[in-house]
Amino acid sequence: MLGQDLAHDLMGKVGFGELAFWLVAGRRPTPSETRVFEAVLVALADHGFTPTAIAARLTYLSAPESVQGALAAGLLGGGSRFLGVTEDAGRFLAGTLAGSTWTDDMPDAEWDTIALAAVKDARAERRLVPGLGHPVHKQEDPRTPVLYKIASEEGLYGPHLRLFAAIGRVHPQVLGRTLPLNGAGVCGAALADLGLPIDMLRGFALLARAAGLLGHLAEERRDPIGMDIYHAVDRNTAYIPDEA
Repeated sequence: MLGQDLAHDLMGKVGFGELAFWLVAGRRPTPSETRVFEAVLVALADHGFTPTAIAARLTYLSAPESVQGALAAGLLGGGSRFLGVTEDAGRFLAGTLAGSTWTDDMPDAEWDTIALAAVKDARAERRLVPGLGHPVHKQEDPRTPVLYKIASEEGLYGPHLRLFAAIGRVHPQVLGRTLPLNGAGVCGAALADLGLPIDMLRGFALLARAAGLLGHLAEERRDPIGMDIYHAVDRNTAYIPDEA
């Protein structure tokens, strides 16, 4: 594989995150890149109570012999709303940088100018700025400062992360309220700074989410709550006939 003897050169010497990076980028990551990339995978596992978890739990209950089905349902359930934030943020940041003049050593004030223009343009076009806001962490997503710290320590605090931080500073001027920079957004910025293809960012989120879904399934086996969730949702659902 890629010129390596899989059995003798790779097995036991290359971690999962490093191997995933290697297969996509076509080159072995540096130790610093591996640390940032694996931190992103951990952050995106998102092992918590979300609609994705509900999908996995319900599918597990309805087809207990099929863990594959539960994983598939959970991944599909999180495909656009949750996992898409990582890709959307990376794409938004990359597009903004492509249309701007910037240098690595620019002061924060100049990054703020670029960010302010980007947020104003998004507002004028009635588009959301991806990576802003979180349904649970209203003040600060705990993953965000940790990922910034790791990227800084490893010398990988690049233009996408700098622009994302600037968006965090300036967006209240345009939106009229302060929203936290969420972990999915900062992961998109970090992956883009690693030079990974923007079109692959959703795939990395799916990769990480699979680990989180395994955790959800294990929880359901230990303490089943899927049917209670189903009945609560079903009782509150108003079915409207299709008049067409």
